[in-house]
Amino acid sequence: MHLVSRYFLLLAAPLLLTASLKAQATATASRLGHQEVDLAVTYTAQHSNLVSTPTFWQQGGGIEISTQTYRGLGIAANITGTNVKAAANSGVGLTMVTATFGPRYTWNKSLGAAHKRNLAIFGEGLIGESHGWNSYFPSLTGEQTAYNSFALQVGGGVDIGLSGHFAIRAIQADWLRTQFPNSTTNVQNSFRLAAGIVLRFPQHRR
Repeated sequence: MHLVSRYFLLLAAPLLLTASLKAQATATASRLGHQEVDLAVTYTAQHSNLVSTPTFWQQGGGIEISTQTYRGLGIAANITGTNVKAAANSGVGLTMVTATFGPRYTWNKSLGAAHKRNLAIFGEGLIGESHGWNSYFPSLTGEQTAYNSFALQVGGGVDIGLSGHFAIRAIQADWLRTQFPNSTTNVQNSFRLAAGIVLRFPQHRR
């Protein structure tokens, strides 16, 4: 399947699941608890490595769709793009788009019912694919300028709700593991920081 089509399906999956659950919300509202769909847009800074050292920063942004479907449990789909013109002062650039999908747990704390303000703290474990290009990937089969790698993303973040439909993502921190060829371990461990805005679409509340 084409790479863009896979990314589209990745973001569509949480919405399809929520639509299915909403059809049963009347009968199950009391036991499902808080249900919500969130759309987040973030600025992202990623601390990465080519081999082990030296390290370098990439800049970019991300878009994410997540759901809360059963007592804080839900799913999230994240697509993030980052770029650097000269990785680790090597003169070789790197552009990455990483798409991941998986489970998320969110803990909600009310900060004032009158204005529907709340604090949401979440943790997640996502898997997917990272596509790198405009770079140099040495391997046994020869040099490549583009490569698709398995991606594992583990982390969490904090959203501060300002209203029932708008929040600020104060911080999101994730560990990202990729497996691009580098002539040694073929493994990269990156640290990702993000912040931005969140549009909320509550389904129902207790």
